[in-house]
Amino acid sequence: MNLDKFLAEKIAAAVESLYGVQAPEGAIQLSATRKEFEGDVTLVTFPLLRISRKSPEATAEEIGAYLKANLPQVESYNVVKGFLNIKISPAYWCDVFGQIAAAGDYGQAAPTGRTVMVEFSSPNTNKPLHLGHIRNNLLGWSVSRLLEAAGDKVIKVNLVNDRGIHICKSMYAWLKRGNGITRRAVESKVTTW
Repeated sequence: MNLDKFLAEKIAAAVESLYGVQAPEGAIQLSATRKEFEGDVTLVTFPLLRISRKSPEATAEEIGAYLKANLPQVESYNVVKGFLNIKISPAYWCDVFGQIAAAGDYGQAAPTGRTVMVEFSSPNTNKPLHLGHIRNNLLGWSVSRLLEAAGDKVIKVNLVNDRGIHICKSMYAWLKRGNGITRRAVESKVTTW
């Protein structure tokens, strides 16, 4: 289950239990806790003040105490000027990671029906590979795996390329100094050993 959705449901239950009124839609606003404060998720209490009829700090403190007392997933909380910073317990995260590990298809999207071709590397067979070739292989493979996870059918292509600068130099030399001689003319002059 989505952590924000889970917490929103529990905070709605806390508001109803503490103040006897259901929180209106959109009143429970959650966001990631800013890095300078301790916590994982932050509840903005200002939209709930009409219900609690208390200060932002008092409202945050009451909701935080309720969540800490009734939810084992909440390890601790702190209040900063009407913002309730909630720290989630390591046991919750272990449970989430266990569910992810148990699901063999986690992160896999439904098939899209698209076929995508990814070409990568194409090293020259007449010279040694270098770090750039490895980088291109890893990037190409990674892009292929990401596209597969997104639901696409991926065709990986690696052209064997033995044409390089040496071929270009030979062609240039033939154009400049070959005097228009063709391969057949050369073959007819070559004697067999």
